[in-house]
Order: sequence, then C-alpha cells, then structure tokens
Amino acid sequence: MKILFVLSILFLVACSSNHSVQTLESKNFNGDVFQFKSKNIDKSFTDLLKWKIFGKSTPWPESIPVKQVKIDKKRVSNETHITFINHSTFLIQNKGINILTDPIWSDRASPFSFMGPKRVRKPAVKLNDLPPIDIVLIGHNHYDHLDIETLVKLNEAHSPTFIVGLGVEKLLNENGIENVISLDWHQTVTRDEIVYRFVPCQHWSARGLFDRNKTLWGSFIIEADKRIYFASDTGYADHFQKQYKAYGKMDVSLLPIGAYEPRWFMKEQHLNPRESVMAHLDLKSKLTIGMHFGTFKLTDEGINKPTEELEAALTEFGIKKNEFIAPFFGQKFRIR
Repeated sequence: MKILFVLSILFLVACSSNHSVQTLESKNFNGDVFQFKSKNIDKSFTDLLKWKIFGKSTPWPESIPVKQVKIDKKRVSNETHITFINHSTFLIQNKGINILTDPIWSDRASPFSFMGPKRVRKPAVKLNDLPPIDIVLIGHNHYDHLDIETLVKLNEAHSPTFIVGLGVEKLLNENGIENVISLDWHQTVTRDEIVYRFVPCQHWSARGLFDRNKTLWGSFIIEADKRIYFASDTGYADHFQKQYKAYGKMDVSLLPIGAYEPRWFMKEQHLNPRESVMAHLDLKSKLTIGMHFGTFKLTDEGINKPTEELEAALTEFGIKKNEFIAPFFGQKFRIR
C-alpha cells in the first residue's frame, strides 16, 4: 500500500507556471518560487519516499461517529460564534457575516477519489445545512486545505467572496469561480467593515510534483468585533511573535495541533501540540482553539496523540485548559 501511494504521486499533474503581474512584483517571489525567509520548507521527493516506505505509522480507526449539528440561519451580530466543523474548517459568524476557513467536505484529502487520506469523521455540519456564506478564506493550495470540489459547490450555492494567496486565484478561475481576491503577505481587504489580513507563515505550497511554491501560502488575521488568528497550516518560527508585535493580542487563535510525526520530516511545516502552545503564548491569545487533527490520517501519530500531548503541554506551561481547547467536532464557541 505504501508503494502504491508513492507511485500515485508520479501521476499528479503540474500547475501552469504562468505568473500574474502581481505575483512577479511580489517581494516574496524570487522570479521562480515563493519563499519564507529564503528557506526551503518542503522536503525532497527522496525524503518523501524514505518516510512512506520506512516510516512507522500508528493505525487509526476506519470511522468514528460524529453527531452532526444544525446551524441557525439567523445572522449573528452582537457576539462572535465559532463552530468547529472538521480539520481546519471553521464557521465564523460576526457582524452579520458568515466566514468559512479552508472548507473541506470531500471524503478524501487527495487528487484521487479512490486513494489518499480518507476521512474518519464526517463534517460536523452538512454542507447543505450551512447558513449563507459570505467569505471563504483559503490559506494555501494543499488538498486538505483547498478542496476544489467543495469550493465549487459553495460557489454555486452561496456565491461568496474567496480570499486566497497570490497565484491560487488561477485554480479557482479555471473551475468557474470568479469572485476571488488574491493577497500578498501583509496585504488586506475589507468587506462589510471586517478586515482580512494575509500574513506570513512557515509553510509551502503544491498540488503536483512540478508546481512547488508557485503560489503563496499564509495565515489570516480577521479584524472584526474580535481579532481572530487563523493559522491554516504552519511550522513554528518567529512569525507569531512578529505578528503580535505588529498587530496586537489575539482574542481568538485557531492553531493546528495535529499531523506532526515524524518530526524529522514534519517539523519545519507542521506544529506539534507543544509548539502550538508556544504559538498561543507568542500571540498573547486570550483563547486558542485547536484544529488540523482527528479528520484525515496525514502523518504517523495515533489519532489521540494530539489531544494527549496538548494536555501535557498545557500543564508544562501552566496554561488553563479553558484557554487552549481541543474542540469536539461540532463544538460552538460563543464569545461576547
């Protein structure tokens, strides 16, 4: 099965390398690829082969039941509501606006319908049960964060504005999604009195073997009634401290806690729970909600390891459990 997975990668189709004027003018683009501090975060294909062939992976259950929840279609104005749906997908409701982050409703985080990481938990909200969606935030183009099948369905049903990193708009346009705004790091767009700021993080991008880092990845700071940090996906680096210094304390941070083993392969690109706690402290976050765990088996750790190691890290750093929460699927947070 490991060999099948590796061989399947060879069939991935590269994205076109035609770059927009905006991309070519970005100081984060070196003329060929985007970079974070001129570092190569992604591992080589040889490293990928080594991990997939010789790695030791803890099995996950095939399926875990999820009690799906209904969302009130009434718009939220006087509070901030945040519902954890699955993986890195949250519904954020504030100032009468409904926002989705990295939405994925497909059964696999993969370019294939027949293989690749398959979900073990259903989304906690059915796609058809969503309230009207106004904004969709996409942190980067990896398959577990940019699920084009879901995005097409959202576009057809809700006609939202999609906010993405530079270059990602091309994939969406090719799939009939026209209402797209692409941002460079530290650029902002304001819609209905809410500011969306795209900020750097230590990660990378690709949907095939030959399009690595051709599009920009990042995190979002949402400035509404509350300041909300949506990491999307990242390794640990000093960008958290820098963003606190530049933009202030976060009321709520949505940070990854899963998909981090083996560390020799994942450390530069994915936070482990201890590093997530360090990021929580760097951002001076009042409340942090964990994500990127328990949905798709992307790496080697067991399904319960992220929550177990998060609890240990909170104890180590003396942080109250109600300040950094690993949510259950469908959990709603009401923040006044």
